[in-house]
Amino acid sequence: MVTSENIRKELNALADAKYKEFHSSLLPGTENVLGVRIPQLRTIAKRIAKQNDWYPFINATEVDYYEETMLQGMIIGLAKIEFEEQMNYVKMFIPRIDNWAVCDIFCGELKTLVKKGKDKVWQFIQPYLYSDKEFEKRFGIVMLFHYINEEYIDRLLEYADLFQHEAYYARMAMAWMLSTCFVKFPDKTLEYLKQSQLDTWTYNKALQKTVESLRVDKKTKLLIKSMKRKD
Repeated sequence: MVTSENIRKELNALADAKYKEFHSSLLPGTENVLGVRIPQLRTIAKRIAKQNDWYPFINATEVDYYEETMLQGMIIGLAKIEFEEQMNYVKMFIPRIDNWAVCDIFCGELKTLVKKGKDKVWQFIQPYLYSDKEFEKRFGIVMLFHYINEEYIDRLLEYADLFQHEAYYARMAMAWMLSTCFVKFPDKTLEYLKQSQLDTWTYNKALQKTVESLRVDKKTKLLIKSMKRKD
């Protein structure tokens, strides 16, 4: 039976003190990390998602550990339920996102949801793209990764010029998104960057992440470096 108590016991049994120290260093401000690795969490999530008694765990708002929140998000993404019901759970979960790792893993697990209702999910994420809350905005931007394709690339670059936020993790998400756009659509993204209205910090960070990509050739990296703005 899936209960918060049973899940907590399982997570405690998998906790790794060294990994906790390492992972906690990547999550400043997140104090309740046990130290369970993502592949282990995904294995648990896949098992639970196949059962029919996970609803109480998903609906629980009181959790002790970061890994419990991560599991909730994974299960929502993996659950074999109707599209509208799954969307309701996504909406319910978003306010629980309070760090980049939960945000990014959760968005990654929603790949199948996007395939089931690409246009509906696109409309759903629009308010989050313009939210003033750091992790709501990051959620919206990371969900855009599912739309880096020929059909949507122009809309993604148009949105980039409307992006405004002062928070670190929202800005980093935008920089990451643009660097991924560059890898997949180098010509369009380069033209965008040449006339971009992005704030200087986010713009330069997008250039940096593009240069760091192993999928960008040396000649192009030199060009990208030359486009850096002065602070």
